[in-house]
Formats: sequence, C-alpha cells, structure tokens
Amino acid sequence: MPEANTQTAKPKTKTQIPPFPSVFPGAEAPAAFRDIAEKSLSQAKDNYEKMKSAAEEATSVLEDTYATATKGAADYSLKVIELARENSNAAFDFAAELLGAKTFSEVVELSTAHARKQFETLSEQGKELASLAQKVATEAAEPIKEGMSKAARKVA
Repeated sequence: MPEANTQTAKPKTKTQIPPFPSVFPGAEAPAAFRDIAEKSLSQAKDNYEKMKSAAEEATSVLEDTYATATKGAADYSLKVIELARENSNAAFDFAAELLGAKTFSEVVELSTAHARKQFETLSEQGKELASLAQKVATEAAEPIKEGMSKAARKVA
C-alpha cells in the first residue's frame, strides 16, 4: 500500500514589491523626485476638478436645452392643431355655401373665392409656422452655445 503524503502544500502568495527603503537600505527618494510627484498629483487633481465641473455644467445646459426644446415642440404642435381646426372650419363653411348655390356659375364663383382665400390663408399659416420653428430652434440653440463656450473657458 503506498504511503500517504504527509506534507501539506504551502499556499502560494503573490510576489509583493517591498517598499523603496527596504530595497535600498539607508536610501531615500530624492527630494526633487518627491516634489515632482507631488506637483504632478496636484495638477492631476486640479485638472480632474475642472473637467468634472465642466461636465456637470454641460449636463445642466443640455437638460435646460432639452426642456426648452420640448416646450417649443409642444407650442409648435398646438399651433399646427389650431391651424388645422381653422382650415377644417373653412372647409365646412365652404361646403355649406356650395349646398346653398343654385346655379353652376355660383358654384364656380364660390369655388374661385374659396380657393383664393385658402391660398392666402395657407401662405400666412406657412409663414407663422416657419417663424415659430425658427424661434424654437433659436431658443433651443442659444443655451447650448452659451453653456458650451462657458464650459470650454473653464477647462482652458
């Protein structure tokens, strides 16, 4: 019968690097080396704080811009609904006028007048919507422009 191994295996440990003084007994890191290391660490901390502040500010600007754009889009949608209601009412009024027409020439006259009026109305509505869209875009873009340039100035 084979004999049992009575030796226990030693647990493996990771090799650790001993601290600087124990590698070179009696030696210290030069003061210039310590100064450079401290300055580098200080600069890294300062740069981190600047970048963190800039990122937080940029996030705030984007949140404000999103809120402004959302409000603008809602205003634009309400305007489109209002204009659609006006156009629907005009179409129903025109249909009622056509039902009251007694001759073909009266139908042609009503149709021509309605077409001219609707063309003018739609042109004006298009101008209103374009103006509103430009206003919304400008209001949404302005905070981004100001906030990002302000954040960039802080980082620089």
